[in-house]
Amino acid sequence: MITRATYIKHGTCKTFIIVDAGMNDLVRPALYDAYHRIENLVSDKPDGLYDVVGPVCESSDVFCKDRRIPGTQRGDILAMRSAGAYGEAMAFGYNCRELPKSVLSTDL
Repeated sequence: MITRATYIKHGTCKTFIIVDAGMNDLVRPALYDAYHRIENLVSDKPDGLYDVVGPVCESSDVFCKDRRIPGTQRGDILAMRSAGAYGEAMAFGYNCRELPKSVLSTDL
């Protein structure tokens, strides 16, 4: 699943990457703490420690906590690996959010 960083929030103890994908797009981490490798596709900065969260404003709208990810800024593109068709089939329209769009490619 591809998502974009919309905001970087620097708290007193944590730094959050807020992305435009939410728990409605990939519910597995919210349901049972499923692990998805998250990569910043455009950054070559040193790793930082982040929580990656969605915009749904629910306590379970969290993709990962305390994850090492290359330094991220607003607008960076992130890949949530291994989301796949199973993740897409579980997507839902919670909070009036649209279902994620699918893109197919034959490029490897």
